[in-house]
Amino acid sequence: MWEWDLVILASLGIAAYMAWNIGANDVANAMGTSVGSGALTLKRAILVAAVFEFCGAVFFGGHVTDTIRKGVLDFGGQDFSRELSQKLMYGFMAALLAAAIWLTVATKMGLPVSTTHSIVGGVIGVGLFIQPSSVNWGKVTEIVLSWIISPLLGAVLAFLTFYAIKKLIMEHDDPLKRTRSLAPILAFPTFAVLGLALQFKALKGFFKNLDSRGIIDSGKWLPEAENGTWNPLSETAWIPLNSILVACFIGIIASLLMRAALRRYEFKEEGYAGMERVFIWLQIITACYVAFAHGANDVANAIGPMAAIWDISTSPTGTLSADKVEVPIGLLLLGGIGITVGVATWGYKVMDTIGKKITHITPSRGFAAEFGAATTVLIFSMPFIAVPISTTHTLVGAVVGVGLAGGASAVDFKVFAKIAGSWVVSLPLAGVGAIILYILFAGSSTNVAIILPLAILSVIYVMKKEGEIEEDESKIIQIETPVGEDRGGLLDLFHQHAAAVEDTVNHMLDAVTIAVSGKIPEAEIMATQAAELKADELKATMRDSMSGVRLAFSRETFLHMITRQDRIADYAQNVAEQLSFRILYHNENARKLVEEHAERVVSTVRKYEDTVEMLKDLAYSGFSKKEQSAVLEMIKEVNLLEHAADEAEREAAAFVFSEGDDDPLGAMHMYRVLQRLDDVANAAEKAANAFLPIVSD
Repeated sequence: MWEWDLVILASLGIAAYMAWNIGANDVANAMGTSVGSGALTLKRAILVAAVFEFCGAVFFGGHVTDTIRKGVLDFGGQDFSRELSQKLMYGFMAALLAAAIWLTVATKMGLPVSTTHSIVGGVIGVGLFIQPSSVNWGKVTEIVLSWIISPLLGAVLAFLTFYAIKKLIMEHDDPLKRTRSLAPILAFPTFAVLGLALQFKALKGFFKNLDSRGIIDSGKWLPEAENGTWNPLSETAWIPLNSILVACFIGIIASLLMRAALRRYEFKEEGYAGMERVFIWLQIITACYVAFAHGANDVANAIGPMAAIWDISTSPTGTLSADKVEVPIGLLLLGGIGITVGVATWGYKVMDTIGKKITHITPSRGFAAEFGAATTVLIFSMPFIAVPISTTHTLVGAVVGVGLAGGASAVDFKVFAKIAGSWVVSLPLAGVGAIILYILFAGSSTNVAIILPLAILSVIYVMKKEGEIEEDESKIIQIETPVGEDRGGLLDLFHQHAAAVEDTVNHMLDAVTIAVSGKIPEAEIMATQAAELKADELKATMRDSMSGVRLAFSRETFLHMITRQDRIADYAQNVAEQLSFRILYHNENARKLVEEHAERVVSTVRKYEDTVEMLKDLAYSGFSKKEQSAVLEMIKEVNLLEHAADEAEREAAAFVFSEGDDDPLGAMHMYRVLQRLDDVANAAEKAANAFLPIVSD
C-alpha cells in the first residue's frame, strides 16, 4: 500500500510542478499584450491573471476529463488490463514530468510554447513505447497542421481588425470623438465572440458536469460534432440557440455599458491618447477573459493525466476507466494554486517576449491581437473544423499580424523564428524526455522517488543559468507608448530629454537677455549648465534603456535622433559660457539685434519640441500617412524658422562688423555669441531632419 501512497505523492508533486509551468508560460496569452501596451503594469497584470486563472481552473475546470489527453492515444475502446493500466500510470507520470521540464526551459528562455502540445508530446512518447499501435496519427497530424493554420488565421484576423481600426478611427480628424461613437458598436461583436468562445472552449467541462447531474442538457449549449447543421433550433446545431442568445445578451450588455461609461467619463487625454484610453478598457476585459478561459481549459493539461493516475491508484482493481474519469475538487484546487503561483513567480518572462520583443504594441494593437486570437479559437472550436489548436500559437500569430499592419520592418522575425522553432521541437523533446523517464522509472515507485529529486535539482540548475533570448544589437526596436501616465517608455524618455533640452535653451535665452542689459548673467549661466547636465543624464538613461525593447524604426535611427537632440543643449551651454567671458559689446542696437536673433533661435527649438510631442500621435496611429504628413509639415516649419534665424544672424553680424571699429574685441566677442546661437538653431534643424527616415517611405 505504501507504494501506492508514494506514487500518488510523487504524481501530485509532478502535477503541481506542471501546473506551475502552465501559469508561468501561458499567462502571456492573457496579459502579454496588456503589459507591452502599457494598459497594465506588470504587477497588476500578474495579480489580475492570478485571480482569473485560479477562478477558471478551480470553479470551472472540467470535473470530468478525457482519460487520454486530446485523443492522441486510441486503444480501440478496450477495457484496460491491470498490466496496461500500471504501464500507463507510470507513463503519464513520465509524460507530465518531461513536459514540465521542457516548459521550464522554454520559460527561462522567454519562449511562449504550447503547454497542451508539450503534454501531448509526452503522451505520444510513452504511447509509442508502451503500445505503438495506440498512437492516433490522424490526431497528431491535426496538431502539427495547427502549428501553421492557427497562427496564420490569427494573424489575418488581427491584421484585418487593426486595419479596420486604423481606417475607421485613427485616420479620422478627431480619433477620440470617433472612438466615442464607434466603441459601443465595436463592443457588441467583440463580447458576442468572447461569449461564444467562453461557452465552447472554457466551459465545456462545466456544462458536461451539470449535464451529468441532470441540471441541464449540454446539447442545448455545446455544438454537436456529428450531423451538424447551422439551424440553431436543431438538436445537432453547430451553434445552439441557447449559446447564441447568451452571446448576444453579453454583447448587448457590454455595448450599453460602454456607451454609458463613455458618456460619463471625462477624458484627460485628447486625440490618439484618448482613443487608446478607450481601448485600454477593451483590452483589459479581453485579457481577463483569456486568463479565465485559460485557467478553465488548460488546467486539464496538468490535472488530466493526474486524474488518470488517481483513477488507477484508487481503483479496487488497479485499472483505468475506459472512457472518462472524475476529477476530485482537490486536484482542481491543486492545479489552480499551481497555475497561480506560476503566474506570480515566473509569468513575467514570457509576457515580456509577447508584449515587447515581437512588435510594437499599443492598447488598440493589443485589443486587435487578442480579438483575432479569440475569434480564431472560436472558429476552430466548431465541430465542422474540430482541429485542436494552441492559444499560444494563435496569439503569437495575431501579434505578428498586428505588427505587419505597420509594415514588415515592424516585426522582429528573428525572435519569431526562435519562437516557431520552439513550437516544432515541443512534441519530439517532450516525447523523447517522456520515454527516457519512463525507462528510468521502470514501473517502480522507488525509482520514481530517486529520479524525481534528481530531476528537480536539474531544473533548479537550469533556472539559475542564463538563458534569455539573446538580443541583436542591430535589430529593430519598439516604441513604448504608455497612456495616461509615464511608465518609463523610450518615447517618454525621449520627450523628457527634449523638454530638458528646451529648458536649457530657455535658460540660455534668459542669460542673453541679462547680457543685453550690460551684465554678466552668472546665475543664468549656472542654470543653463544645470539644465544641460540633466539632459545628459536623460540621454544616458535612454541609451541604457534601449536593451531588450523594440522601436518601429532602426536602432541607428533612434541613436541619431538622440545625438542630434542632445547637441541642441550642448550648443546652448556654449552660448551661455561665451557670455561669461566679458560684458557684451556696448552698442545698444547691436545688443537688440542679438536678442532678436536669440528669440528666433529659441522659437526654432520650441517648434522642434512640438515636433517631438507629435511622435506619440505618430506611434499611436501606427505610422499612418496622415500623421506622417503632419510630422513632415512640422519639420518644414522648423526648417523655415531656422532660415529666419539665419537671416537674423546675418543682419546682426553685418551691423556688428560695420559699427565695431571702436571696440574690435567687443565686436568679435559678440560675433562669436551670434555664431554659437546659430549653432543652436542649426542643431534644432538637424534634429528635426533626423525624423525623416521614420516618416518617409
